[in-house]
Amino acid sequence: MANIALSALDEHFAQQWQELMGTSYKREKRRKNGLANWRLIRFADDFVVMVIGERHDAEALREQVAAVLAPLGLRLSPEKTRVVHIDEGFDFLSFHIRRMRKRGTNKRYVYTMPSKKAIQSIKDKVKAKTYRSTRNMSLAELLVDLNRTLRGWANYFRHGVSKDVFTTIDSLAWGRIANWIFRKHSRLSRQEMRRRFCLPGTWKIAHDGIEFTGAASVAVTRYRYRGAKIPTPWTPTPAAAQASG
Repeated sequence: MANIALSALDEHFAQQWQELMGTSYKREKRRKNGLANWRLIRFADDFVVMVIGERHDAEALREQVAAVLAPLGLRLSPEKTRVVHIDEGFDFLSFHIRRMRKRGTNKRYVYTMPSKKAIQSIKDKVKAKTYRSTRNMSLAELLVDLNRTLRGWANYFRHGVSKDVFTTIDSLAWGRIANWIFRKHSRLSRQEMRRRFCLPGTWKIAHDGIEFTGAASVAVTRYRYRGAKIPTPWTPTPAAAQASG
Protein backbone atom coordinates (compact mmCIF):
# COMPACT_ATOMS: atom_id res chain seq x y z
CA MET A 1 0.00 0.00 0.00
CA ALA A 2 2.83 2.40 0.88
CA ASN A 3 4.51 1.55 -2.42
CA ILE A 4 1.40 2.61 -4.35
CA ALA A 5 0.96 5.77 -2.29
CA LEU A 6 4.57 6.77 -2.86
CA SER A 7 3.91 7.05 -6.60
CA ALA A 8 2.56 10.51 -5.68
CA LEU A 9 6.09 11.35 -4.53
CA ASP A 10 7.46 10.17 -7.90
CA GLU A 11 4.97 12.35 -9.75
CA HIS A 12 5.72 15.37 -7.58
CA PHE A 13 9.47 15.23 -8.16
CA ALA A 14 9.16 14.19 -11.81
CA GLN A 15 7.09 17.31 -12.49
CA GLN A 16 9.69 19.51 -10.78
CA TRP A 17 12.44 17.85 -12.79
CA GLN A 18 10.73 18.39 -16.13
CA GLU A 19 9.76 21.99 -15.40
CA LEU A 20 12.88 23.23 -13.60
CA MET A 21 15.83 20.92 -14.27
CA GLY A 22 14.98 18.80 -17.31
CA THR A 23 17.91 19.99 -19.43
CA SER A 24 21.59 20.56 -18.73
CA TYR A 25 21.08 24.23 -19.65
CA LYS A 26 18.37 24.63 -16.98
CA ARG A 27 20.48 22.89 -14.33
CA GLU A 28 23.57 24.97 -15.12
CA LYS A 29 21.53 28.18 -15.06
CA ARG A 30 20.12 27.28 -11.63
CA ARG A 31 23.59 26.64 -10.25
CA LYS A 32 24.87 29.98 -11.57
CA ASN A 33 21.94 31.64 -9.79
CA GLY A 34 22.78 29.88 -6.53
CA LEU A 35 19.87 27.42 -6.76
CA ALA A 36 20.04 23.70 -6.05
CA ASN A 37 19.28 20.74 -8.34
CA TRP A 38 17.88 17.46 -7.10
CA ARG A 39 16.58 14.08 -8.18
CA LEU A 40 14.51 11.43 -6.40
CA ILE A 41 15.60 7.76 -6.52
CA ARG A 42 13.07 5.31 -5.14
CA PHE A 43 12.70 1.53 -4.80
CA ALA A 44 9.47 0.35 -3.13
CA ASP A 45 9.22 2.36 0.10
CA ASP A 46 12.93 3.24 0.26
CA PHE A 47 14.04 6.44 -1.40
CA VAL A 48 16.81 9.00 -1.41
CA VAL A 49 16.85 12.57 -2.74
CA MET A 50 20.22 13.48 -4.26
CA VAL A 51 20.93 17.21 -4.03
CA ILE A 52 23.57 19.40 -5.66
CA GLY A 53 23.45 22.40 -3.38
CA GLU A 54 23.81 23.38 0.25
CA ARG A 55 22.68 21.65 3.42
CA HIS A 56 19.74 24.03 3.84
CA ASP A 57 18.54 22.99 0.35
CA ALA A 58 18.48 19.34 1.44
CA GLU A 59 16.71 20.20 4.69
CA ALA A 60 14.07 22.18 2.77
CA LEU A 61 13.50 19.19 0.48
CA ARG A 62 13.06 16.95 3.51
CA GLU A 63 10.22 19.19 4.66
CA GLN A 64 8.81 19.15 1.14
CA VAL A 65 8.79 15.35 1.13
CA ALA A 66 7.01 15.33 4.50
CA ALA A 67 4.39 17.73 3.12
CA VAL A 68 3.71 15.48 0.10
CA LEU A 69 3.42 12.36 2.27
CA ALA A 70 1.20 13.88 4.99
CA PRO A 71 -2.09 13.87 2.96
CA LEU A 72 -1.44 10.17 2.18
CA GLY A 73 -1.32 9.30 5.87
CA LEU A 74 2.43 8.65 5.72
CA ARG A 75 5.31 10.28 7.55
CA LEU A 76 9.08 10.14 7.48
CA SER A 77 10.81 7.99 10.08
CA PRO A 78 13.03 10.31 12.18
CA GLU A 79 15.43 7.42 12.85
CA LYS A 80 15.92 6.57 9.16
CA THR A 81 15.80 10.07 7.64
CA ARG A 82 19.15 11.84 7.55
CA VAL A 83 20.74 14.76 5.74
CA VAL A 84 24.34 13.81 4.97
CA HIS A 85 27.16 14.94 2.70
CA ILE A 86 28.26 12.47 0.04
CA ASP A 87 31.72 12.43 1.68
CA GLU A 88 30.08 11.12 4.88
CA GLY A 89 28.26 8.43 2.93
CA PHE A 90 24.86 6.85 3.42
CA ASP A 91 23.21 3.43 3.24
CA PHE A 92 20.59 2.67 0.59
CA LEU A 93 19.18 -0.76 -0.30
CA SER A 94 21.93 -2.43 1.80
CA PHE A 95 24.67 -0.59 -0.09
CA HIS A 96 26.94 2.06 1.41
CA ILE A 97 27.44 4.93 -1.03
CA ARG A 98 30.25 7.38 -0.39
CA ARG A 99 32.72 9.62 -2.19
CA MET A 100 36.33 8.81 -1.35
CA ARG A 101 39.83 9.38 -2.65
CA LYS A 102 40.98 6.70 -5.05
CA ARG A 103 43.95 4.85 -3.62
CA GLY A 104 47.23 6.16 -5.01
CA THR A 105 45.71 9.30 -6.53
CA ASN A 106 44.25 12.63 -5.46
CA LYS A 107 41.07 12.01 -7.45
CA ARG A 108 37.79 11.41 -5.64
CA TYR A 109 35.07 9.04 -6.84
CA VAL A 110 31.72 7.82 -5.54
CA TYR A 111 32.01 4.19 -4.45
CA THR A 112 29.17 1.74 -3.86
CA MET A 113 29.89 -1.17 -1.53
CA PRO A 114 28.06 -3.56 0.82
CA SER A 115 26.93 -1.76 3.98
CA LYS A 116 28.22 -2.76 7.41
CA LYS A 117 24.75 -4.01 8.28
CA ALA A 118 24.64 -6.23 5.18
CA ILE A 119 28.09 -7.64 5.94
CA GLN A 120 27.16 -8.39 9.53
CA SER A 121 23.95 -10.05 8.34
CA ILE A 122 25.77 -12.55 6.10
CA LYS A 123 28.36 -13.19 8.81
CA ASP A 124 25.55 -14.06 11.21
CA LYS A 125 24.04 -16.45 8.65
CA VAL A 126 27.37 -18.21 8.16
CA LYS A 127 27.77 -18.59 11.92
CA ALA A 128 24.24 -19.95 12.28
CA LYS A 129 24.78 -22.51 9.50
CA THR A 130 28.02 -23.73 11.08
CA TYR A 131 26.78 -23.82 14.66
CA ARG A 132 26.96 -27.07 16.63
CA SER A 133 23.26 -27.77 16.02
CA THR A 134 24.08 -28.43 12.32
CA ARG A 135 26.67 -31.15 12.95
CA ASN A 136 24.10 -33.83 12.17
CA MET A 137 24.47 -32.81 8.52
CA SER A 138 27.10 -34.24 6.22
CA LEU A 139 29.91 -31.95 5.14
CA ALA A 140 28.65 -32.08 1.55
CA GLU A 141 25.20 -30.90 2.67
CA LEU A 142 26.76 -28.08 4.65
CA LEU A 143 28.87 -26.97 1.68
CA VAL A 144 25.88 -26.97 -0.66
CA ASP A 145 23.89 -24.88 1.81
CA LEU A 146 26.69 -22.38 2.40
CA ASN A 147 27.57 -22.07 -1.28
CA ARG A 148 23.94 -21.34 -2.14
CA THR A 149 23.62 -18.70 0.58
CA LEU A 150 26.92 -16.96 -0.18
CA ARG A 151 26.40 -17.03 -3.94
CA GLY A 152 22.93 -15.52 -3.59
CA TRP A 153 24.24 -12.77 -1.30
CA ALA A 154 27.20 -12.04 -3.57
CA ASN A 155 25.02 -11.87 -6.69
CA TYR A 156 23.16 -8.95 -5.15
CA PHE A 157 26.38 -7.05 -4.37
CA ARG A 158 28.41 -8.06 -7.44
CA HIS A 159 28.02 -4.67 -9.10
CA GLY A 160 29.64 -2.76 -6.22
CA VAL A 161 33.18 -2.49 -4.87
CA SER A 162 32.86 -5.91 -3.28
CA LYS A 163 35.85 -8.09 -4.15
CA ASP A 164 37.70 -7.59 -0.84
CA VAL A 165 34.45 -8.01 1.11
CA PHE A 166 33.74 -11.33 -0.65
CA THR A 167 37.24 -12.56 0.22
CA THR A 168 36.80 -11.56 3.86
CA ILE A 169 33.45 -13.35 4.11
CA ASP A 170 34.92 -16.49 2.52
CA SER A 171 37.83 -16.43 4.97
CA LEU A 172 35.39 -16.31 7.88
CA ALA A 173 33.31 -19.11 6.35
CA TRP A 174 36.41 -21.30 5.74
CA GLY A 175 37.42 -20.95 9.39
CA ARG A 176 33.91 -21.78 10.57
CA ILE A 177 33.75 -24.86 8.31
CA ALA A 178 37.17 -26.08 9.48
CA ASN A 179 36.13 -25.67 13.11
CA TRP A 180 32.85 -27.47 12.31
CA ILE A 181 34.85 -30.41 10.89
CA PHE A 182 37.19 -30.61 13.88
CA ARG A 183 34.26 -30.52 16.30
CA LYS A 184 32.41 -33.19 14.36
CA HIS A 185 35.52 -35.40 14.14
CA SER A 186 37.16 -34.74 17.51
CA ARG A 187 40.21 -36.98 16.98
CA LEU A 188 41.06 -35.50 13.60
CA SER A 189 44.52 -33.95 13.16
CA ARG A 190 45.19 -30.95 10.96
CA GLN A 191 46.92 -33.02 8.29
CA GLU A 192 44.21 -35.69 8.36
CA MET A 193 41.61 -32.96 7.92
CA ARG A 194 43.51 -31.70 4.84
CA ARG A 195 43.85 -35.20 3.39
CA ARG A 196 40.22 -36.21 3.94
CA PHE A 197 38.33 -32.95 3.45
CA CYS A 198 40.38 -30.79 1.06
CA LEU A 199 41.26 -30.97 -2.62
CA PRO A 200 44.62 -32.72 -3.19
CA GLY A 201 47.58 -30.47 -2.41
CA THR A 202 45.40 -27.55 -1.31
CA TRP A 203 43.42 -26.24 1.64
CA LYS A 204 40.25 -25.88 -0.48
CA ILE A 205 37.57 -27.70 1.48
CA ALA A 206 35.62 -30.29 -0.53
CA HIS A 207 33.79 -33.55 0.11
CA ASP A 208 31.83 -36.04 -2.01
CA GLY A 209 32.38 -33.92 -5.12
CA ILE A 210 31.19 -30.69 -3.50
CA GLU A 211 33.75 -27.88 -3.15
CA PHE A 212 33.41 -24.80 -1.01
CA THR A 213 33.24 -21.95 -3.54
CA GLY A 214 31.84 -19.14 -1.40
CA ALA A 215 31.10 -15.55 -2.34
CA ALA A 216 34.32 -14.99 -4.27
CA SER A 217 33.11 -17.41 -6.95
CA VAL A 218 30.82 -14.61 -8.13
CA ALA A 219 32.63 -12.21 -10.47
CA VAL A 220 32.44 -8.52 -9.64
CA THR A 221 31.17 -6.53 -12.63
CA ARG A 222 30.95 -2.78 -12.11
CA TYR A 223 28.03 -0.94 -13.70
CA ARG A 224 28.88 1.44 -16.51
CA TYR A 225 27.61 4.98 -15.94
CA ARG A 226 24.49 5.49 -18.05
CA GLY A 227 23.04 8.61 -16.47
CA ALA A 228 19.57 9.54 -17.67
CA LYS A 229 19.59 6.71 -20.24
CA ILE A 230 18.22 4.31 -17.61
CA PRO A 231 14.43 4.25 -18.16
CA THR A 232 12.02 4.87 -15.29
CA PRO A 233 8.20 4.89 -15.12
CA TRP A 234 8.45 8.70 -15.21
CA THR A 235 10.78 9.02 -18.20
CA PRO A 236 8.66 10.76 -20.90
CA THR A 237 8.36 9.05 -24.27
CA PRO A 238 9.99 10.86 -27.23
CA ALA A 239 6.55 11.81 -28.54
CA ALA A 240 5.49 13.24 -25.18
CA ALA A 241 8.75 15.14 -24.80
CA GLN A 242 8.38 16.62 -28.29
CA ALA A 243 4.76 17.61 -27.58
CA SER A 244 5.69 19.32 -24.31
CA GLY A 245 8.54 21.18 -26.02
